[in-house]
Amino acid sequence: MTYDVAIVGAGPAGAIAAVAARRAGASVLLLDRAEFPRDKVCGDGIAAEAFDVLDSLGVTGIDHGCPPVERLRLVAPGGTEVARALPRPAHTVPRMIFDARLVEAAVAHGAELRRHTVRTLRYDPGGVEIDGDLRARVVIGADGAGSVVRRSLGHAPNPPGHLAIAIRGYGPAIGDEQLIRTTSARWPAYAWSFPLGDGTANLGYGEVLRGTALTKAYLKERLNDLLPGARPAGLRAHHLPLSTRRPPPARGPVLLAGDALSLINPFTGEGIFYAVLSGSLAGAAAATGPGQAAARYTAALQARLGRHLRHSRIATLLTQQPRVVDAAVRAARQDRAVFHRMVDLGLGDGVFDLRTIGRIGAQMLHFAHPAS
Repeated sequence: MTYDVAIVGAGPAGAIAAVAARRAGASVLLLDRAEFPRDKVCGDGIAAEAFDVLDSLGVTGIDHGCPPVERLRLVAPGGTEVARALPRPAHTVPRMIFDARLVEAAVAHGAELRRHTVRTLRYDPGGVEIDGDLRARVVIGADGAGSVVRRSLGHAPNPPGHLAIAIRGYGPAIGDEQLIRTTSARWPAYAWSFPLGDGTANLGYGEVLRGTALTKAYLKERLNDLLPGARPAGLRAHHLPLSTRRPPPARGPVLLAGDALSLINPFTGEGIFYAVLSGSLAGAAAATGPGQAAARYTAALQARLGRHLRHSRIATLLTQQPRVVDAAVRAARQDRAVFHRMVDLGLGDGVFDLRTIGRIGAQMLHFAHPAS
C-alpha cells in the first residue's frame, strides 16, 4: 500500500500534521519508535497560541486537569525582576500527557499509528520508500533534533552557537507563577520553574552550546545555583536546535516540521507552538500531493512565521549582551505593553514594535548616562 502521507515522528508536530492531513482527506501513516504515552524532555509550558492551532483543527481537551497559569516572573541577569499577568493564560502539561493526547487525536481522525524506527529513506519518481517496505507519496519529517529525515536530505545538525542543551526534572513548585531566572554566567542561559497546579513544577536549566561538551553534573549545578533549594527528581537532558540555523523546510516530496526544522525560539527555547503550527501547515500542504507540497508548505511557513522568525533572530543578536536584557526587563516592569510584546515574541509569533524598541533604548541610555 502507498499512503498519501507518511509522518516520521508522532510528537506534537507529527501528530498535528497527521490531523491536518486527514482533515484534508489524505491517507496517513504515523510512525514513531516509541510507544505512547512516553516522556519527552521539555519545560512543558504550553502557550495560548499553541491551543489556538489545536482549536482550529478541532483538537480540544488537551489541557484537561492542568489548571491555567496566570502570571510570569522574569528575572534579568542583573537581578531586576518583573512579575505580571500573562497576556493570555498558559498551561503546564507534562509531555507524557500532552503528546499522548495529541496522538489519540490523530488516531481518532483516522491516521494509522505504527511503532517503527525509521532508518532509511529512498526517493524515486513514485514517491518515498521507507526502510524498503513502506511507501508514501509525501513524507513529513517530524522526528526531532536528531531527525533521520533531515539527514536523508543532506542537512547537517545545528552547529555550536545555534544549538542549546536543557536539563529538567520535577519537584516542589516555587510559587504559583511561571518563573524564568536568567544569568549572565554562560549567557545566554536561564533556569525555570513552571507549576503544574498540584504543588509540583517542571524545574530546569538550559544554555546555548559554544562548542564545549557539558556534563549532567554541570547542568545540575547550574540549576541548583539559580533555583536554590530545588531538588527535582528524574533529571534528563536534551538538545534544542535553534531557529537561527534552519535547513530549507521542504524538498520535493519531503517536508520538515518542528525540531527537525530547527524551530526552537532562540530567545526562550520554546518549541511547542512552533511544532503544532508547522505540523498543521505541513499536513495540509502534504495532502495536496508531491507536485505541490513543497512549494505550498514553504509559502505557508513564510506567510505565517517569516516576519516573526526575522524578529526573533534580531532579538537574539541584540541580547548577546546581558545589559540589553536588563534594560528590557526594566522596560517591561514600567510598561505592561512592553511586557506583553516580549511574551508574544518569546512564546508565540509576536514581533518588535517601535514602542518596545524605544522603551528598551531609553532604559539603556538612562543607565549608561544616569542623571547627576
